[in-house]
Amino acid sequence: MAAIVRLRREYHVVAWSIVVIIFLYFVLPIAGATEFSLAETVTETGKQTYGLDAYRMIFDYPEFIDALKVTLRLTVISVALSLVIMVPTVTMVHLGAKRYRRLVEFVSIQPLVIPPVVLVLGVLNFMPTSWKGTPNLLGFEYAILSMPFTFRALDAGLMNLDVKTIVDAARGLGASWFTVLVRIVAPNLRTGIFGAVFLTIALVLGEFTMASLMLWNTFPTWIATVGQSNASLSVALSVASLAFAWVLLVLISLADRKKKA
Repeated sequence: MAAIVRLRREYHVVAWSIVVIIFLYFVLPIAGATEFSLAETVTETGKQTYGLDAYRMIFDYPEFIDALKVTLRLTVISVALSLVIMVPTVTMVHLGAKRYRRLVEFVSIQPLVIPPVVLVLGVLNFMPTSWKGTPNLLGFEYAILSMPFTFRALDAGLMNLDVKTIVDAARGLGASWFTVLVRIVAPNLRTGIFGAVFLTIALVLGEFTMASLMLWNTFPTWIATVGQSNASLSVALSVASLAFAWVLLVLISLADRKKKA
């Protein structure tokens, strides 16, 4: 009995040590970046002063609003495309096409394997000429790039749902497939959908390579451009975007809990 108690204590010590190390691994760089963005000047006595000048400076750049508008538009397009494509696909896989699950999973992870320049060139060759001169084309790129994350978020949500039973019941009562997906599957899958939405938004807010290859001034590319001349402002923008992502995650979690209650 004493040996079991000792093993449990050792297990808890190791587990908590791992948690603390992971916590510090993520928190210390963020804390350092926040401190750097708040640092202003060193006084004559050698004391460092802190303030919000770097954050106030963000709104002095008119390009900030333009880049933010483009990014928000791309966010809406990417989220809409991801849900329209992936929710029916993953639902059908769980309904009766489980033998194709490995194939769908394999296809969904290809954006992590294929170089971004190849994806960009492929979409450019496929899309109509009228679309190539608009940043909306990046929305299709981001929808493809988010497939590995949206598939797993939705797949995990459907794993905990007896989707075949509720779909058969709805179809038996005369509901169309559109009604089944929108009014039956989606409300029961809201946790997975919220997760997919958050991951897609986080991807759009941080994606740089495709936007730079297509020469569009999005929020991440603008941060990189500003960072070449003003490091404090660039870091402040990065911290602000990270804080926005955290707030968004908290709001999504609260909305999900509220609906469950």
